[in-house]
Parts: sequence; structure tokens; C-alpha cells
Amino acid sequence: MSATAQTLRPPSRTLMFLEGRAIHELGAFLGALPLLSLAPKGDGHPVLVLPGLVASDTSTRPLRSFLKSRGYAVSGWRQGRNLGLRDGVQHAMTDLVRELSDSHGRKISLVGWSLGGLYARQLAKMMPDRVRSVITLGSPFAGNPKATNAWRVYEMASGRRADEEDARFGGSLSETPPVPTTAIFSRTDGICAWQGCMEKSSALSENIEVESSHCGMGHHPAVVYAVADRLAQPEGQWAPFDRSGWRSIVFPDPNR
Repeated sequence: MSATAQTLRPPSRTLMFLEGRAIHELGAFLGALPLLSLAPKGDGHPVLVLPGLVASDTSTRPLRSFLKSRGYAVSGWRQGRNLGLRDGVQHAMTDLVRELSDSHGRKISLVGWSLGGLYARQLAKMMPDRVRSVITLGSPFAGNPKATNAWRVYEMASGRRADEEDARFGGSLSETPPVPTTAIFSRTDGICAWQGCMEKSSALSENIEVESSHCGMGHHPAVVYAVADRLAQPEGQWAPFDRSGWRSIVFPDPNR
């Protein structure tokens, strides 16, 4: 782990307090649905959406419903609340990836919110022949595992140390998956240090910045649009997100 990653600290109490805006972001999502209908439609490939810590498929329902309306074969993770990598969780996820890939005869895309994004990255490293792309939403894969305001909750829920990495589950978290990868992050994230949610840019990886809370990221209108835009790319023709025109107003430059 780099010195920068080691020195990252959790977001301030002020930012954590501002996480209450997630409720208003849900309202903004509902109000923005007519505009979001202008987002590109998909090609019907399967998409697996993974929830964050202590959340369930209920939390991702708005995003999944929207992606379904764009033409994707969308699935939740089907394991109740996400309480960390307890016994059986990893195997259930790999089995679901195989099931979705086999039943549709196509590679699947993985969209993971926070802890769910960590799972998505590791699944793609383990099963690159079945994964088409990865999109993470506020997932702290690149920083100190304790540079979040949720690490104690994770340890209580999972019974594992926050800094414990399982070599059998994809290896190093910070290593970029071998498939097209998009990391969506917010500098006003009140749960995870935003620097730890950024990917190393490459020919097949990128960062998209939004102005969102952490708890509202899964239904924030800008995030939902970005996810739809990324998923709509033809397989094998991935290109970085286009911030030109009106998008430059909604999506800040992540490299500023």
C-alpha cells in the first residue's frame, strides 16, 4: 500500500452529517426520470447490481428498475443484507455470475455500490471470461481500509478485520480488473475517503466524478446516467466517458 493510501483519513463529521441529503437525491432521481429516459438504451446483456454494506437489493431497486427500462437483463445479488464476506457469500456470488452468464449466453456487467463494488472488482479478476465490464459507485478499493466511517460496522457485521484481504477472492483490491472498469466517486462522500475510490486511468479504466452523497449514489441522477452510458457501449468497443457539451456541467473533471 502506498504512503498516500496509508495516510488517508475518513471523511469529516461535517460530510458524514450531510449524508442525510441522500433522501433528497432520491427525490431528484424521481423528478429526473423524464430526462433520464434520454440516456442510451442497452443491448439486453445481463447486469448484476451488488449492494453496499448492511444494505440489500431493496437499496438498489431504483437503479435496477431504471436499467431494466433501458433494456438490460438486470439482477440483484439475492443474498439479503450485505454483511461482508461471511461463509458462503463468495461462492454464492460466483455461482450467480455463472448462472447469469450461462442463461443469457453472454458476458455480464457488474455494478457495485460501495462494498458491492469491491466484490464486483474481485469477481471480474476471478472470472474475466464471464465479465464484460465493472462499474463501482463510491467503492474504497485504493485506500487504507480504515479510511472510511464504516469500517467498525463492517468488522461487527462480518466478524472479519477491515484490512483483511483474501487471496482466494481475487487478490489485491487495488489491482485494476482485466476488463473495462469505471470508478464513480464524489469528493463530498461522507462515508469513504474519495481518493481511495479512484481508479488508475488506463486504456481500459477511468474515473467519473459526481457531486453526490455516498448513501445516495445508487440513485443520484448523474450517477444513474453515467452507469447507463457506460453499459450501453458495444462489447469490445469501450471508450472513456465523454464529458463534452452539457456533461461538463454535470460531471466535474476528475483530474482537476
